[in-house]
Amino acid sequence: MLTVIIPKLPMRDRARTRHYYINHLGFHDVGTVHYDEYLLVARDGVELHFFLHPDLDPRKNYSQVYLRVNDIDALYNGWMEQGVRIHPHGALGDKPWGQREFALLDPDHNLLTFGQTV
Repeated sequence: MLTVIIPKLPMRDRARTRHYYINHLGFHDVGTVHYDEYLLVARDGVELHFFLHPDLDPRKNYSQVYLRVNDIDALYNGWMEQGVRIHPHGALGDKPWGQREFALLDPDHNLLTFGQTV
């Protein structure tokens, strides 16, 4: 039966995407083979895949991922201390649907929303 879901998101530049996820968000490379048009990263058992889309217009990218976390305040505060840019409307806060959330946009405007049950 189903065990894992791995989002596949568009990227315009593999090196830039890799740098952002590894150096800013604390992910690491997955696997031992380098693919010019594909990237695999993971953190804390969560894996994200990226496919090359050089013609992507970030202003028209509607890709989104929702990631559940177990210590949202520590994650948010750690990234704020590192200068990770949060979505302009995505500051950490409690939502009426019972989640504490924040959001950010990666270099290709893939929306990453992080949430924890309140």
